[in-house]
Amino acid sequence: MTARILSTEKNLLEKDDRDDRSPGASEKSNIAPAVPAIVIYKLLGFTLAMIAGPIATYFLTLDTIFHGNSTWAGATAALTANVVLIAYVIVAMNEDESEKVEAARIAKKGQ
Repeated sequence: MTARILSTEKNLLEKDDRDDRSPGASEKSNIAPAVPAIVIYKLLGFTLAMIAGPIATYFLTLDTIFHGNSTWAGATAALTANVVLIAYVIVAMNEDESEKVEAARIAKKGQ
């Protein structure tokens, strides 16, 4: 004889889709984007710079400066990629600091 274990707990398929943390029907949901548009634009700009910068640097320096030496042109392109990366990190850090300063100013104003 096989015994069946009865459980009062619902499994994943039996659970209701409603969640206690979700807003009720009377509350308006926040539809604002999670990331501000300016952050997306900065990311797109640095992405384009990371793609176009090293490629343009390689081909511009290959024949004009290094006269066909692809090793030096490649090194210059790698240096360009590192400059773009460092610039992105600096911009991101400054943006993070400005958010902290703004939050501190609001907290000080509220006191």
